[in-house]
Amino acid sequence: MPDRSVDRSPWRSLRYRSMRWWAVANFVSNAGTWMQLTVQNLLVLQITGSAAATGLSVSIQMAPGLLLGLAGGAAVDRFPRKLTAAVAQALLGAVALVTALLVALDGLDLPVLLALAAVTGLIATVDGPACALLGNDLVHAPDVPSAIGVGSLVHSAGRLAGAALAGVAVGFLGTAAAYAANGLSFLFVACVIPFLKAAGPREATRAVVPAPAVVPVPAGRPALGAVAARDMSAREGLAFFMGRPRLVALAALNGISALFGRNYSLTLVVLVTGPLAGDAGSFSKVSTVLAVGGIVGAVLGARLRRPSVRMVAVLTLAGALLQILAGLTPSLLVLLVLVLPMAIAESVGDTAQSTVLQTDPPAHMRGRMLGAWSSIRTVWGLAAPPMLGLFMELAGVRVTLIVGGLAIATFVVAGYLLRGRKPRSRALTRGHEAAVPAQARLSTAA
Repeated sequence: MPDRSVDRSPWRSLRYRSMRWWAVANFVSNAGTWMQLTVQNLLVLQITGSAAATGLSVSIQMAPGLLLGLAGGAAVDRFPRKLTAAVAQALLGAVALVTALLVALDGLDLPVLLALAAVTGLIATVDGPACALLGNDLVHAPDVPSAIGVGSLVHSAGRLAGAALAGVAVGFLGTAAAYAANGLSFLFVACVIPFLKAAGPREATRAVVPAPAVVPVPAGRPALGAVAARDMSAREGLAFFMGRPRLVALAALNGISALFGRNYSLTLVVLVTGPLAGDAGSFSKVSTVLAVGGIVGAVLGARLRRPSVRMVAVLTLAGALLQILAGLTPSLLVLLVLVLPMAIAESVGDTAQSTVLQTDPPAHMRGRMLGAWSSIRTVWGLAAPPMLGLFMELAGVRVTLIVGGLAIATFVVAGYLLRGRKPRSRALTRGHEAAVPAQARLSTAA
């Protein structure tokens, strides 16, 4: 019989007062960010007159996440989380306000613009994991999926509000107003953070390395507490990530999905305007359904309590099969029917994936895990669009969707089958570890 006393409300994280404040702060911040992003590329084009320069500015802003993501996560693990997040938000606000001032004074040229983009990307390597983990600190562990789902909804709402406000602000006050609004939104978040309270001792906002456990362990094996007492370096974080099969599996699932699927804004626009003979209005309908599916998926994902890698794999497989059907679709109407569950599967999978990533590692490792994840996702984000574009040029969009879906499905099924083949020695080792007192294993837990 299921436990009916277990709360699965998608909104349960909002019962925490600090989480409500954090949701409001994130809505304000997301609205400001999307106000800036809405006009940013246009500003670069106005200053340089070059589409290549626009792409260069985006790449420079992403580069720190690719190269220094793990180092940023190590900083989050080393310093008090609330202080780290507040300082990062204040610095991002200062960069946005400086940009607004330069735009207003007509003093922004390409070198300064690229330097500001690089600084923003550098700060974001610390801000991203710090704010993600701080939000989780505000609720108890079973409510983390709800916190992540609420965050997804806040992000979507902030995006809609920011895009709408950008037009109003720029129309009445000029381009600098969007940057100024974004700067003030960051400062608002920085002012809210000191008043947030963690949900309990388990979610303390300072990353503390647990003390070594003083318990007997089998001869020849290192003390379990010694693992937690290692230094806080980025190298240790990378070694931990690569030695954690669950996290490696998540990275592999995310990578295969990014390379052969997910990029629906790229593949579906070609499908709609090409084989389905649609127009911009037709793709707008598809985009709307994708957005609705993302919101529905965020709500469903927020109901999760203990998502797993297996759940992520199942949702990835479901998305791949739907992608194959999308490649075979004969009409726009059938595509609209398919893209809704595609978006729902992707959104729920993202929530489950984020929850595992942010709760599976020990507390003193989570910043570095998110930093490593940021670098991995940046690699996929840079590699996937040109690869898919070339594939569509050579084979057509239908073949790209079908082959991509088959590749993802084959990968997931093969991974499941290989996972079932566990060497006897590993099984014996697990049985031996089970004899170690539970307190010893818990000594390295968050």
